[in-house]
Amino acid sequence: MSYATQSQTNITVGQDLLERMVLSTLTTLPCCVFLFINGVMLFTLRSKTVFRETSRYILLFNLLLAETIQMAVGQLLYLLAACRIRLTYPVCALIIMFSNLTNDISPVTLVVMSLERYVAVCYPLRHSTIITIRNTVVAIIVVWTFSSLNVFTRVLLLLDFPFEDLESLQMKDFCAEENILLDQTSNDYDKAYTYCLFVSASVAIICSYISVMIAARSASTGKTSAFKARNTLMLHLVQLGLSLVSTMHNSFLGALSTIVTRTVLVRIQIFLYVFIVILPKCLSPLIYGLRDQTVRSSLVYQTCFHLKLSEITAKAEISP
Repeated sequence: MSYATQSQTNITVGQDLLERMVLSTLTTLPCCVFLFINGVMLFTLRSKTVFRETSRYILLFNLLLAETIQMAVGQLLYLLAACRIRLTYPVCALIIMFSNLTNDISPVTLVVMSLERYVAVCYPLRHSTIITIRNTVVAIIVVWTFSSLNVFTRVLLLLDFPFEDLESLQMKDFCAEENILLDQTSNDYDKAYTYCLFVSASVAIICSYISVMIAARSASTGKTSAFKARNTLMLHLVQLGLSLVSTMHNSFLGALSTIVTRTVLVRIQIFLYVFIVILPKCLSPLIYGLRDQTVRSSLVYQTCFHLKLSEITAKAEISP
């Protein structure tokens, strides 16, 4: 190999490494910011008795916990891919199944939260007897059980694949869901389940929204609470749509891969990852943190307290 060719190869490798470092930084920084916001929100929802003993705040905590875990796992997978670290199929499958679990919990929890708002507006006198702490806990257990059954089904389909025919359990590509769907059956099941889940969730939220709109026109229903519930349900529908888009963006990238170069595809993937995968996971604290007076006051207090504590700690470390 000539000196010029070697130099060109080194330059190309250096540029590739630099680009991966820059892109990793551009995704990691907003992810860390959103994880901090979600973390403060989670701590806030456990800081007061009113949050721990109110059904909609308990459901919000469950939704926020699932989205925070999903965001952290997604960033871990991205960094593994950016560093070109290839896992074995069992390890990758374990991470992906955990990610799928939290991914399924989000839309189902949104449905339960929408039903809670529906009962609050349409049956205000029975709300306290229907939406109890016990029933809320049971609903959360059902959500996690339902999502776990889906993961268990995916594992059974994955185990049915003849791994002994593979040369090695070491993956040839980076760890991603599309890379562990090794047979057509798993792929078909994944698509069918995703479509059924989001169609069912959309129908439930839309029906709740229509019922609340009808109740808002009734003289017997509080106008203010009805319109607040209507806006909340609309935001839930937006969250569900963004969650669906983030689930289906891999299919979109697969279609793009046939018409654009790999370099362009990677840049589009980074853009979509930040604005379609990461950003929607921070919508819940923004929606409830800005719209809910009780949450907003506690969230501002917790944020200021942690920032002040960090400032005091930094000054103490600097001073002799």
